[in-house]
Amino acid sequence: MNTLQLPSINYAALAPILILLGTACVGVLVEAFVPRRLRHVVQLVLGLAALVAALIVVVLERTTQTVTAGEAVAVDGPTLFLQGAILVLAAMALLMIGERTLEHGGAFVAHAAVTVGSEEDRRQANEEGGSTEVFPLTMFAVGGMLLFVAANDLLTMFIALEVFSLPLYLLCALARRRRLLSQEAALKYFMLGAYASAFFLFGIALTYGFTAGVTNGQPGDEPGGVDFATISNAVADSSNNRILLVAGIAMISIGLLFKAAAAPFHVWTPDVYQGAPTPVTAFMAACTKIAAFGGLLRVLYVAFAGAAWDFTPILGAVAVLTMLVGAVLAVTQTDMKRLLAYSSVANAGYLLVGVLALTRDGLSSTMFYLVAYGFTVIAAFGVVSLVRDADGEATHLSRWAGLGRRSPLFAGIFTFLLLAFAGIPLTSGFTSKFAVFGAALDGGNTWMVIAGVLTSMILAFPYLRVVVMMWLSEPSESTPTVSIPGGLTSAALTIGVVATLALGVVPAPLLDLANGAAEFVK
Repeated sequence: MNTLQLPSINYAALAPILILLGTACVGVLVEAFVPRRLRHVVQLVLGLAALVAALIVVVLERTTQTVTAGEAVAVDGPTLFLQGAILVLAAMALLMIGERTLEHGGAFVAHAAVTVGSEEDRRQANEEGGSTEVFPLTMFAVGGMLLFVAANDLLTMFIALEVFSLPLYLLCALARRRRLLSQEAALKYFMLGAYASAFFLFGIALTYGFTAGVTNGQPGDEPGGVDFATISNAVADSSNNRILLVAGIAMISIGLLFKAAAAPFHVWTPDVYQGAPTPVTAFMAACTKIAAFGGLLRVLYVAFAGAAWDFTPILGAVAVLTMLVGAVLAVTQTDMKRLLAYSSVANAGYLLVGVLALTRDGLSSTMFYLVAYGFTVIAAFGVVSLVRDADGEATHLSRWAGLGRRSPLFAGIFTFLLLAFAGIPLTSGFTSKFAVFGAALDGGNTWMVIAGVLTSMILAFPYLRVVVMMWLSEPSESTPTVSIPGGLTSAALTIGVVATLALGVVPAPLLDLANGAAEFVK
């Protein structure tokens, strides 16, 4: 008689995920039982403590190489590296979220008092506030991201995808200043995300059929599976139906490329980045991109590694299209958040160039790029959140004219960050692009590198246009001022700027760490 055997679980390896999801549940209870005036402090301290505790566990488990929870979760070098990056960047984003919700008792509003909306909205924003639910939502999202980069089968990956996606849909709708724009952005993100999830599930079904040994339309004797080891073995078996394999890879890639903001699945990005609260946008731009590419790396490097000849040409074309669309459309933007959104699209293309190297150097350079870009983009959105007038954030580019005369320190910081995005030497942007392009050249993808260099030249134009506008234009009466940040936003901004400089001047420690972690457990 067969007996039910429970899977062995390495709780130490799963501890970072359990800490974040447990903290999120506690945060829900805080919303229910803690008095309103105390919720913000309790939630912020609870969230930061959870992130620090999870990061400590990741550091302690840095040598772990194991597959646990019934082979559903793989904890290895890339998992721990990406989890550590997500936790650090999430802590920076949470500092910005904490300061913004601290203003006016917890609402995502500007420094000035709220004077628009219904009487109830004004009373809640100016007196009581309410958006402290952002903290447990953020913890759920981070917990899902940690699971996503560790998933060792497609069903676990799908569950993790939904765990971190659903809170993000809600977080995008929490802006009170631009309520309709924020809710529209959240609805677009939700609807398109649902379609992407459907593609991902369809890809899982096709992959399962492929692993079942379907040959010439007839089912094989071996049962199918969706864990990466089974998929890898099925790919190595040339007798299986390759049509199902290619179709499955295509469908799964669509779901992952949507989260990565790669063209042509990027259409949600500018609207969502513009409509969401700026701290939430910073969180999404850094952490969601790491999670998406972490999942894509594991799928391509572990599950479908034997089918590289099938997917490399198509995904290479997607990478070139992504770089081109992001660079060209960034030139046409007149809103700062939309400009950074298309910059994010272009950077997704550069990351794909590193991913498709399909070598150890490609893996390590992509992980380095994700960390370097995360620090820079959070700092950039931190500056955007500080440029304000009486109506809130001034994101139109014309409003930034002459900002260097009125607020030279923050204009200088933003100039440095834009130069990093452009890939100027002595910044992390140059080092990370050099790393992924070098890995692509070694992998034989010269055509992608040429496209990357050309689009980088195009993308430098909108960055330099903003620099010229800030420094060489005269300030007008409509030029906003930079609000002096409190300690939380200042800390996040300082960390981002220092990391951007350090990774451009002395990148070796992080490069060595990424290279040492660039080995998947199989």
